[in-house]
Amino acid sequence: MPRISRVCLAGALTALALTATACTGSSTSGATDDPNKKSTITFWHPWSAPTEVKAIEANIAAFEKAHPNITVKVVGNVDADKVNQALRAGGSNAPDVVASPETSNVGKFCSSGVFADLDPFLAKSKIDTAKTFPKPMLDYTQFEGTRCALPLLGDAYGLYYNKTAFKEAGITSPPKTLSEFKADAIKLTKTKGDSYSQLGWMPNFHGYEVTVPHLAAQWSPEYFTADGKSNVAKDPAFKELLTWQQDMVKSLGGFTKLEKYRATFGDEWSAQNPLHTGQIAMNIDGEWRGGMMKDAGVKFDWGVAPFPVPDDQADTYGKGFLTGTVIGLASTSSKQNAAWELVKYMTTDTDAVVSFANAINNVPSTFAALKSPKLKSDATMQAFVKIAENQYSNTAPAAVNGSAYQETLQNLAYDYESGKTKDLDAGLKKTAGQIDTDITKAK
Repeated sequence: MPRISRVCLAGALTALALTATACTGSSTSGATDDPNKKSTITFWHPWSAPTEVKAIEANIAAFEKAHPNITVKVVGNVDADKVNQALRAGGSNAPDVVASPETSNVGKFCSSGVFADLDPFLAKSKIDTAKTFPKPMLDYTQFEGTRCALPLLGDAYGLYYNKTAFKEAGITSPPKTLSEFKADAIKLTKTKGDSYSQLGWMPNFHGYEVTVPHLAAQWSPEYFTADGKSNVAKDPAFKELLTWQQDMVKSLGGFTKLEKYRATFGDEWSAQNPLHTGQIAMNIDGEWRGGMMKDAGVKFDWGVAPFPVPDDQADTYGKGFLTGTVIGLASTSSKQNAAWELVKYMTTDTDAVVSFANAINNVPSTFAALKSPKLKSDATMQAFVKIAENQYSNTAPAAVNGSAYQETLQNLAYDYESGKTKDLDAGLKKTAGQIDTDITKAK
């Protein structure tokens, strides 16, 4: 995509058309602090669960032991709005290092200059990113040639399936292609009156984790052309995905019947998730779901495998959608060299990455950590490790307006599955135009 001009955000409400080097901080190589002198840096992160906070504290303690001259002030449970406001305003109350759980923010962080360009720091530390991190994770931590973030643990998506239900239905192994998946979903579906006692899979796009990006990864789509225009109307992957999903909806009972059944589902993050209760026999989900299923004490045997791929891409089986947490340096920080030591430690120190991944049930974000013997060796984690390592796994790219393009595409999916949009080709063309308009306005 074409490179856009950077701007500095001098306040929470006003965007000034200045170059990045005119900011209080610098998004290039302007760091001048001595990382060997005593200093205190501030680290903001999004985690709030006790196990997550404990894991962060352990990582920071290990860092401070290795870097006794650097003290880290940790602020947790910080949401995206607060991060954006603080980074734009700068000043003594702004963080030096920020971890964000939303890869969609990277386009904003990089293009606005609120996150520093990490290439000078990586070069200084002699870190070869291509040899250190999986490609999809590198893809979602840069924007239009600027690497303003690094991966801090990852999430991989795969297929969870009810082994007990599979055995009862006479299915001996998880499906590898979408045609096999359809046949299994139908076979696993049990009707009860005008509803279901068990549904093979909930195909409706309001179903938990059933989103366009999560599923589209199985087609390895190109969201944008080389010149930065939306490609959703030209890449056949998106039409094939929506056509396939529509066929699944019809094959499993129709949109209205499925929506009525979906209304009976418990909360996604509770023990009443329909996968936990056996209301659905298969679903696409991330590695964290395994820990939640264990905690919920589900009453059946279950397993994990890569999500199936289109039949004409059978040789790419094993891939999946990757996303994760990102971490970067505030361009307004006056302690970027010291702050970089923390970023480097948390993202490239193998023991640090592995211990954090083990503690919060996430996929490690470096090749070395993925292969570490200290990584949890249970079948669930290893299945997602293989998905993360797969050469065909992919992600949704960053955009200057964050996740807006994904939301626009998702809205088309809602309209098409419900019958509001009849002409898919016209809908995709209109969606592409809207995505381009929104991106142009955001620059």
